[in-house]
Amino acid sequence: MEIWIQHIMEQFGYIGVAFLIMIENIFPPIPSEVILTFGGFMTTTTNLTITGMIIVSTIGSVSGALVLYGLGSFLDITRLEKIVDRWGTILRLSKKDLHKANQWFTKHGIATVFFCRFIPLIRSLISIPAGMSKMKISLFLLFTTLGSLIWNTVLIYFGALVGSNWTVIVYYMSIYSKVAYFIIFLLLATSLIWILRRNKIKNKNV
Repeated sequence: MEIWIQHIMEQFGYIGVAFLIMIENIFPPIPSEVILTFGGFMTTTTNLTITGMIIVSTIGSVSGALVLYGLGSFLDITRLEKIVDRWGTILRLSKKDLHKANQWFTKHGIATVFFCRFIPLIRSLISIPAGMSKMKISLFLLFTTLGSLIWNTVLIYFGALVGSNWTVIVYYMSIYSKVAYFIIFLLLATSLIWILRRNKIKNKNV
């Protein structure tokens, strides 16, 4: 995949970078770390500039995030309630759980959208609950743009800084990703255990 990404970027320049970053936001398995650090390296060997790379990559990030935001808007709370009605027993979820999660995101969504832009994979998927909770599009755009701008700037800058050794940055980012995923897994597992225990206690009291 890295060879394909490099080929697209070398052939289409800024347009290729914007396109790849947009796709990366919609299909998270495509690694933004490779795109951005290699993009930084390209600024040292071509007439492409760091500023230009930052601008087009941020445009790509926001464009991809808007697609997932739209998807989240389509999967609103009403549709999710129907899913819970059908599969809630298996999933151990109730409409009350669903509304609590929605209320939490409505309250903390702005900070969540911003900080999650620094976590691989989650940085893309966070746009879906933002759309589901009907976060104001202006706030979503503002904090998505700010978070994306910081993420893109750091990786592009370091890619340019290390030059032909840009793969070193990708290596350390892969370690960062694994640590982040592990922490997220622990949080999700803890939350799931808490929900299951709470439901078990409720069932005993009925």
